[in-house]
Amino acid sequence: MPELPEVENVRATLAELVIGKKIDQVIVGVPKMIVGMPAEQFIGNMIGQKIDAVRRRGKFLLIDTTDGTLLSHLRMEGKYRLNNATDPVDKHTHVIFHFTDGTELRYLDVRKFGTMELVLKGQEGLTKSIQKLGPEPLSATFEKSAFATKLKKSGRAVKTVLLDQSLVAGIGNIYADEICFQAKVLPERPANTLKPAEITRLYDSTKSIMAEAVALGGSTIRTYVNSQGKIGGYQDKLQVYGEKDNPCPICGTPIVKIKLNGRGTHFCPKCQK
Repeated sequence: MPELPEVENVRATLAELVIGKKIDQVIVGVPKMIVGMPAEQFIGNMIGQKIDAVRRRGKFLLIDTTDGTLLSHLRMEGKYRLNNATDPVDKHTHVIFHFTDGTELRYLDVRKFGTMELVLKGQEGLTKSIQKLGPEPLSATFEKSAFATKLKKSGRAVKTVLLDQSLVAGIGNIYADEICFQAKVLPERPANTLKPAEITRLYDSTKSIMAEAVALGGSTIRTYVNSQGKIGGYQDKLQVYGEKDNPCPICGTPIVKIKLNGRGTHFCPKCQK
């Protein structure tokens, strides 16, 4: 699933491609992807709108139009592509925004898990999806004291808490593993047993890893590419994720993979205690 760095890369590339374009036709091939209103109403509300901005909150893309804000969640394998209207349409294309200049923004999704929700412009903060999100890890609102308080109150595994979007927005499976490794904390450790120094390491690792991943365009694992078809670069920096049985880059101990709350979880049994 695309996480914050990947979605931020999509946001940046979409902003380069679609701002200022005006929609004159919308095709929705999979109505269940549209939430909050019938697909027919969604189509009617989008026609005639101009793309004003492309923002991000957590793993959500926020596409501002003349009158509305489109909340788009890519889920497992959602992708956006800008095409000419004459280009062949991929069989996994499920939503098309046709622009007056003859180009199209196409949404592709092999698993059809992605969602789109249209609200009044700037009103995304009133939706349940956005209300539950914690601070952005690269913003001033991500404070160590609040981070520590929430960890101390939870008996859940550290990784499970990191994946809770109400603690900090945008962290997914890949980066949770990497954060725990850099902080030298076992991902299955109960969060309320962490010492102050360990919490500080987790906090610092969250900020540094997410910042570097954003700078490198995210991680291309399986099929992720951005809206210009380019892969990310952070996958070359991954220390433990996807490295089962390979030697730890610090101590040489084979990386272990377990299931933690249904998620594949990677760690070094020697470095992370």
